[in-house]
Amino acid sequence: MNELSLATPAEPGQSIVSARGLRKSFGKKEVLHGLDFDIPAGRIYGLIGHNGAGKTTALNAMLGLTNCEGTIRVLGEDPFAQRAKLMENVAFISDVASLPRFLRVRELFALLNNIHPNFSQEKAHSFLEGTDIRPEMKVKHLSKGMMAQLHLAVVMAIDAKLLVLDEPTLGLDITYRKRFYRRLLEDYMTEERTLLITTHQVDEIEFMLSDIMFIRDGDLILHMQMETVNDKFTQLVITDPAHLEAARALKPVFEETRFGQTVLIFDGVDRAQLDPLGALSTPTLSDLFVALMQRPTANPETAR
Repeated sequence: MNELSLATPAEPGQSIVSARGLRKSFGKKEVLHGLDFDIPAGRIYGLIGHNGAGKTTALNAMLGLTNCEGTIRVLGEDPFAQRAKLMENVAFISDVASLPRFLRVRELFALLNNIHPNFSQEKAHSFLEGTDIRPEMKVKHLSKGMMAQLHLAVVMAIDAKLLVLDEPTLGLDITYRKRFYRRLLEDYMTEERTLLITTHQVDEIEFMLSDIMFIRDGDLILHMQMETVNDKFTQLVITDPAHLEAARALKPVFEETRFGQTVLIFDGVDRAQLDPLGALSTPTLSDLFVALMQRPTANPETAR
């Protein structure tokens, strides 16, 4: 298989996040290899990568939790040097287990009101209307579904220009995961706000993403708008084995066998060339993730 070339970063409007030559090492191991990217305002980004790929380090750099070589600016500020100032307009939410379980709901809201200048207790309580959650309840007594509702209320009550969600629905069933993302999209997102989401359940957030970033072994191997992804990549299912070699000659970036059929994914190949060879479709994000996140190999047969 041919190796995918590095994608060009999205064209910035007024960038919320801008990085140039971003590098980070732990001891002798370099975990970020000179990343360049811009994240404009009003976009919903998915940052996708395997465990250990570097996405958490990249997030920490944006949040000012670690310093790096190169430059990174968030809302025009150096996040490591100006973290306290930056956090006035940035919110970071990890998985629901991060909520302090020993507090009552009203105590949690009071704590957040003291910590974050743009958190509104009034909004948070209003977002819980119609749920079974009461202010006197302790977080530790809430079910996972109720925890997701509380988590969502916390998120939407913060008036932040950049909201970073790191595996926000980890451990929740599919009903609550879908509800979480849909309400976030419908009740929170505006043209002035930017969302950056990391998750392993990529198909569940595909409907809401405007842009995607794939990070593999410290390199940004894909960074583009979703509409461009749909135009650039094509999935081909070979319906007649006689067409397989002709399809391989067009250099797919990925090939596998599913239920006895050969499936190939192509990067930038004209669909008119592929149409006579089998059934065409746009790959899902999870299919694209599998295709592009495999490590390069010197033996094309092994890659298949």
